[in-house]
Amino acid sequence: MQLLDLIGRKNELFAHDVELHTDALKKIVSSSKFLVLGGAGTIGQAVTKEIFKRQPKKLHIVDISENNLVELVRDIRSSFGYIDGDFKTFALDIGSIAYDAFIASDGNYDYVLNLSALKHVRSEEDAFTLMRMIDVNILNTKKTIEQSIAHRVKKYFCVSTDKATNPVNMMGASKRIMELFLMQKSKDLTISMVRFANVAFSDGSLLHSFEQRIKKQQPIVAPSDIKRYFITPKESGELCLMSCIFGENNDILFPQLNKNLNLTSFSDIAIKYITALGYEPYLCDNENEARQLAKTLPRAGKWPYLLTKSDTTGEKDCEEFFTEEDTIDVKHFNAIGIINNEHVMDNVNELDKFSKAIKALKAKQSWTKEDLTQLFYKILPNFNHKETGKFLDHKM
Repeated sequence: MQLLDLIGRKNELFAHDVELHTDALKKIVSSSKFLVLGGAGTIGQAVTKEIFKRQPKKLHIVDISENNLVELVRDIRSSFGYIDGDFKTFALDIGSIAYDAFIASDGNYDYVLNLSALKHVRSEEDAFTLMRMIDVNILNTKKTIEQSIAHRVKKYFCVSTDKATNPVNMMGASKRIMELFLMQKSKDLTISMVRFANVAFSDGSLLHSFEQRIKKQQPIVAPSDIKRYFITPKESGELCLMSCIFGENNDILFPQLNKNLNLTSFSDIAIKYITALGYEPYLCDNENEARQLAKTLPRAGKWPYLLTKSDTTGEKDCEEFFTEEDTIDVKHFNAIGIINNEHVMDNVNELDKFSKAIKALKAKQSWTKEDLTQLFYKILPNFNHKETGKFLDHKM
């Protein structure tokens, strides 16, 4: 099964740009020391591989998932073998005292790459997971960039999201606030970021769930009315590395929309996926029918699937990487665009108030989703939150 075929493409997006910069990437990476935070997720693993194969002097990976770190090491050893540089993994929570002690014990890095995130829109359903999203996406970023400044790191890179552009959900808004915190700190340390769309078959994604449903002989479910841009895990790693190494201060890199990157519907991918596995797709009318037929149809060479209308909180109608007010450079690279952000300091007071307000809510150990939403609105007055009262956890 060819991943590019499933997402409606024939060519890799960034192959030309990476090839043009092969020598520079190799020279810089092989002479540098890297710390990758959240390095065992799909994007983190992709970035780690891009760095590892270019022989860095030091490559340390931090992630909260011990199991994913084990698989990352197995994957790297099986694909690339070994390097002369210092390669280690650490199963640490970035928000913990243990992580702070880890940084205090060394902290000697040229590049810090932050790929840790709560990335699901569904995480905003309850106020407690939403607070953790603020911790992971915003406050951990603030902490780790301050630590990077203290240890004289050369460059700090962070993954944002297309959902930070004109956000309509709390996840996207948290990433936009994260961007503002980063820009505030960019006077003391060079920072760069990326925004991109869906990483095809990344852990926890809808396409990844297709694989899980097949393994468990369950029906495949997809929205009937949503189209998205997709990049591959390898492409996500390449774009992150390009931004980390070549992005100027406050730059946000993104995939250019061209003939190689088109909107693709989840329903089309579902049908292609089932067909590629050798089954005939069978459209069901409801969840009960789909669950029942999953027990019998595969024996007849068919696989049940269900299409549903999207009506859940925070679902964005379209994906966008920049706004009309942004300064855009589409000529520097072939398939990569750049948002050129100037250093801004006019929101420092609001960001400081946000941090203090979150700290006060934690001290009380009591808060509501409305409390957190209102704090978001104070920093992002144009935040267009879409609350429908329905969430993905309520659907199959």
